[in-house]
Amino acid sequence: MSLILVTSDRFADHLPPPGHPEGVERAEVMQVVASEFRQRGGRVIEPRPATEDELASVHDRAYIRLIRETAGRAVALDPATFTSPDSYDVALLAAGAVLVAVEHVLDAGSGTRAVTMQRPPGHHAERSRAMGFCLFNNVAIGAAMARARGLSRVAVVDIDVHHPNGTQWSFYDDPAVLVISSHQYPYYPGTGSADETGSGAGVGFTVNFPLEAGATDADYERVYQSVEDVLLQFRPELILLSMGFDAHRDDPLGGMRLTTGQFVRLAARIAAVADRCCDGRLVAAVEGGYDLEALAACLRGVVDVLDRPIALDDLPAPTGDSRRGEAAIRAARTHLGQSWTI
Repeated sequence: MSLILVTSDRFADHLPPPGHPEGVERAEVMQVVASEFRQRGGRVIEPRPATEDELASVHDRAYIRLIRETAGRAVALDPATFTSPDSYDVALLAAGAVLVAVEHVLDAGSGTRAVTMQRPPGHHAERSRAMGFCLFNNVAIGAAMARARGLSRVAVVDIDVHHPNGTQWSFYDDPAVLVISSHQYPYYPGTGSADETGSGAGVGFTVNFPLEAGATDADYERVYQSVEDVLLQFRPELILLSMGFDAHRDDPLGGMRLTTGQFVRLAARIAAVADRCCDGRLVAAVEGGYDLEALAACLRGVVDVLDRPIALDDLPAPTGDSRRGEAAIRAARTHLGQSWTI
């Protein structure tokens, strides 16, 4: 097993207004975790900027130009999404971090994993719209690169508390990219109901597990047993994990009750599926997570579980009521029962 981290000090140069949840302190946490990994012999790689053509695999060129024109300025793109003078360059590196990780995992052979720790996050960014703190859709751009590299089946799994509207719409009619999300619902950005299943040839390849606020470790454990079922039927050649930690019980933006240990179990479960389906090829990219202590603990736990072989059975399993998880599974099964065994 081989793990690399992809990150940069430059991610501290994106500066939303003071008090913004997606503040520079998140970059500082990421750098501490990366430094700890490096000190114990781990390999940390610098990202490269994404090119315009790479961005255009997901975003309209007019939109790319709009974001480029914010360079050197502080601009409010919507009530929650801001740029600072260096944000355009930093956003290119954020997308580039996932691209470097995908390149490395595909080129290095079996058993290779990567964790990218970048900001701004990306999964809300749509083809021609910045929103939800996101400028470019980092993971969607990485999935598009994997397809361009010749992969016929790519899976994106999003564990953020918010639904990944931008990622979903990027591949809504594409049967080659399976997008699975567990998220608080109803909640921002308002998308992610179980009946959003794709369009045209892509029907069935968008899988949403909408969870009622207050979901616990036991709820997520139940849902991710079903996520595993769908992934094993799809048999991806690469899994990209959109790794938001704002479903943590301490997070100020979410209404869920996950513990750090459950995030580690989720990462271990997805890694085990990658081992079974796609020679272990897994890229995990940071999305949300706004309690700094929880972010640090989750990053450390995920890095540890992906860096060394740890069986899911060796991690404490949650117990207790899972009725919210069961409800989310029933909703998904209602709309996707003819596409997958859930």
